[in-house]
Amino acid sequence: MKPTFANTTILITGAGSGIGRELARQAVQQGAQVIATDINEAGLAETNQLVGGSLRTYRLDVSDAAAIHQFASDLTPTLDSAKRLILINNAGVALASGPFAQTHLDDFEWLLSINLWGVIRMTKAFLPFMLEHNKGHIVNLSSVFGLAGVENQSAYCTAKFGVRGFSDVLRMELMDTDVRVTCVHPGGISTSIAEAARRGKGNFVTDDMHRQSTTSFAKAAKTTPQEAARVILDGVSRQKARVLIGNDARQIEWVTRLFPTRYVAMLRDRIHKAFATE
Repeated sequence: MKPTFANTTILITGAGSGIGRELARQAVQQGAQVIATDINEAGLAETNQLVGGSLRTYRLDVSDAAAIHQFASDLTPTLDSAKRLILINNAGVALASGPFAQTHLDDFEWLLSINLWGVIRMTKAFLPFMLEHNKGHIVNLSSVFGLAGVENQSAYCTAKFGVRGFSDVLRMELMDTDVRVTCVHPGGISTSIAEAARRGKGNFVTDDMHRQSTTSFAKAAKTTPQEAARVILDGVSRQKARVLIGNDARQIEWVTRLFPTRYVAMLRDRIHKAFATE
């Protein structure tokens, strides 16, 4: 690959598996200095072994505000100000809890602490460095569930719509700077996120339901992490405001644009089939 990111430092959360691991691998191949973080030290070690080279790894829990503050305080003085810092807020989790009425708020808050507050706090921690040097790029991972509200995904959709709105606000506020913002909306990506989903405290989701949902997701997830990472990095290099990954993402965006309220009924049967929500 050509060295597209030769003069950049790319900081990636959730780099211990899936899209994050592939982002780290491909970014190093394209000449970036990569800083990879994850709460899963074993997964991070595997990423380090796979990628090697100039990769720097750190254990980081993005749900922990104090840990993020300390991490940024320790890391920022070591960053090369001559390089453009690209922050990729990729870390995320899933929750299998059933309808909102059956979802415990402890589970809801747990997911938001990672999928939304992790994005907000990491951005708050590293945006000052970008503004000080008037260059940088913030890349936030939303989802197709940040384009369409989907039943049984109340916490996940809340987080991903929040990431989308947060990204739009940042983009407007930073228009007069050289700090760019990209919001990424992946469709089904063949990672372990569905299988690893936390089971809700209400025990609404049975073992059979979870297995069925995981199997259905695996069939619907047509895009590989390798392809997802390629599309993301290409979008970042082009400074695109929005990146859609997969035909499913493009279809859902099209439907929600044309039918901003009617899509709920239009997509319901498809959602049932794809994610086994019945």
